[in-house]
Amino acid sequence: MVIERKTDDTEWSPPNLVDYETVHHGFVWPTPEETFGRRADAPGCFNIAYEAADRHVAAGEGDRIALRSLASESPATTLTYARLAEDSARFANALADLGVVPGDRVFTLLGRMPALYIAALGILKRGAVFSPLFSAFGPEPIKARMQIAEAKALVTTARFFERKVKPVLADLPSLRTVVLVGGGDGGVDFDVALAGQPTTCRIAPTRADDLAIIHFTSGTTGRPKGAMHVHGAAVAHKLTAAYALDLKPDDIFWCTADPGWVTGTSYGIIAPLLIGCTIVSDEEEFDAQRWYGNLERERVTVWYTAPTAVRMLMKAGDDLPQRYDLSRLRLIASVGEPLNPQAVIWGRDVLKRPIHDNWWQTETGGIMISNFLSMPIRPGSMGRPVPGIEAAVTKREASGAVSFVEMPDEQGELALKAGWPSMFIGYLNEEERYRKCFVDSWYLTGDLVRRDADGYYWFVGRADDVIKSAGHLIGPFEVESALLEHPAVAEAGVIGIPDPVAMEVVKAFVALRSGHTPDETLRKDLLAHARKRLGPAVAPRYIEFCHSLPKTRSGKVMRRLLKARELGLPEGDTSTLEVEK
Repeated sequence: MVIERKTDDTEWSPPNLVDYETVHHGFVWPTPEETFGRRADAPGCFNIAYEAADRHVAAGEGDRIALRSLASESPATTLTYARLAEDSARFANALADLGVVPGDRVFTLLGRMPALYIAALGILKRGAVFSPLFSAFGPEPIKARMQIAEAKALVTTARFFERKVKPVLADLPSLRTVVLVGGGDGGVDFDVALAGQPTTCRIAPTRADDLAIIHFTSGTTGRPKGAMHVHGAAVAHKLTAAYALDLKPDDIFWCTADPGWVTGTSYGIIAPLLIGCTIVSDEEEFDAQRWYGNLERERVTVWYTAPTAVRMLMKAGDDLPQRYDLSRLRLIASVGEPLNPQAVIWGRDVLKRPIHDNWWQTETGGIMISNFLSMPIRPGSMGRPVPGIEAAVTKREASGAVSFVEMPDEQGELALKAGWPSMFIGYLNEEERYRKCFVDSWYLTGDLVRRDADGYYWFVGRADDVIKSAGHLIGPFEVESALLEHPAVAEAGVIGIPDPVAMEVVKAFVALRSGHTPDETLRKDLLAHARKRLGPAVAPRYIEFCHSLPKTRSGKVMRRLLKARELGLPEGDTSTLEVEK
């Protein structure tokens, strides 16, 4: 199935990327100076925070709204670009007074609040390294990440400090400074630290290849990996936001990702500010009515969310969004895990906009593959590589070498030709682990895909998720998507379990929508549905009903955890696990 782009949307300007083939074919990544212009005040220097705020002020755009921060029990907070530039300068000065020097690792443990944006830019202006933590982490994952990075300072709230940091404070000898948003015992009051500081600062003379951000990502081995990104990554942040999300300066943009994840930083903070548009941020957690209300009231034009949130909105019903005026929405995009085809179609039919899935990783720093606004969507597809990205389907040989798959629809590991600006430059203190990600200048992603005859990529599964059954390679996503088409199924997670004949067979864990009973009749109906959709070689052999599935806080079903529990194996790193209810 193909969803063609509407051509009757005359109220919108043309997409930023009109002619994909021409742009992609001739694309060469520009330099930071070519992308943002030369800084007269600091020739040769490049700093993300300057480009995200002060550059707009210097261009006479300081009165434009940078941020609209929403909270349930208080009026929305509005920050202009001028105010963001001033407050982040104040915070950079405060950090200097507190003894933070360029190169120090400064962590944030905050929700989606104005202080997060001010702190992030202030840290970067100081020349320190910004590392966001997920606010739902408990003490142990916080300790692990701050120990690995030798954190020198932390910006958090008194509540988080008391519950999550204080229990492990004795194990963080490098932590010298704690700044508390809202004040409290145990640290410096954020507002007090800013008060009296000058509204300008000496922005650190960072270069494009200087370390700016460390994002931690969990591995199956149990030790978090600190992916390091440089200031020059801003080139990819801006251009991928323009191409994949079609962001323009007059857009009102809402990214629902938590600031502790790479999406919440790359596209929740940095990219929209580089573009110069208005960010909508909501401190509250998911609520279907609240979200639709936000879209209507804030007149959101581009909305970037996650498959889990889309499925939750679907579960809330098709009638609910009809009560709201969503006509300002020009583009809906999704990331975090593959978006099931029926969700794309639901967006088209119910929200009146198909949902554009895209793919990237913490390591890539920015969007690599996308369903672009200017081209047809193939529901279930990751899309096509963004301009500047050379992608390939590969096979790892026994010798360690990599061969390239040329035939359409043959499965293999997705590889990306190294060299894009937001590519991670290493795992912190783990050079060998980093080197193993590359073969002959190709970054091997660990994701299995297929590429169709028209160049669209389709996610199959993680290399360690793929099920090998009776000679077939079965991608769990395909099976999960088929199960999710059944009206009784709210969530599905699929793993392979040992079988003496087939080596592995498929087992599905299913959470039901309200109003459905997990009985044998429904189990047989689901098995029959899957067999009809997938065929007996691919359909699940077993189905187990459960109240909910283990997921990361970003919404990914943790298949490895399902498998570990099924087979009685060690669960590994569960620091990103959503609290199971």
